[in-house]
Amino acid sequence: MEAKIGITAKNRQAVSEQLAKLLADEYVLYTKTRNAHWNVEGPDFLSKHKFFEEQYGLLEGFIDSVAERIRKIGHYAPATLKNFLALTHLTEYSERKNDSLGYIKDLLADHETVIEFIRGNINPIADEYGDAGTSDYLTGLMEEHEEMAWILRAHL
Repeated sequence: MEAKIGITAKNRQAVSEQLAKLLADEYVLYTKTRNAHWNVEGPDFLSKHKFFEEQYGLLEGFIDSVAERIRKIGHYAPATLKNFLALTHLTEYSERKNDSLGYIKDLLADHETVIEFIRGNINPIADEYGDAGTSDYLTGLMEEHEEMAWILRAHL
């Protein structure tokens, strides 16, 4: 059934395409944070193991909320690893040491990439596509990523 929410089908499609990219970014960032949680080594292992667990817990909620936002505007969320890897702005880890500092730097860079992507979509989604709801949602999500980036940055 088509969503009749005051936004044209063409505009809902355009918004859903941006949200699909964001969903892919969130999923890749979640996976990378899980990787850090599982594989971190060093004298700060326990504190960083717990820290990364808190971080991926937040990201898990973001993933669900982005997917549900896509559904709310009448589209289906991409839900395969193949789709996520094709849509994401992020890259997977290359071979690296499993130290907390390296993970934190990588994750911070990814959060900053996500923040820039979201920030670049807030006004166009409201102004060009007439979707104030998604624009507002993205503003809140961006603020969540800004806080996570700040916390990561504070560890450096």
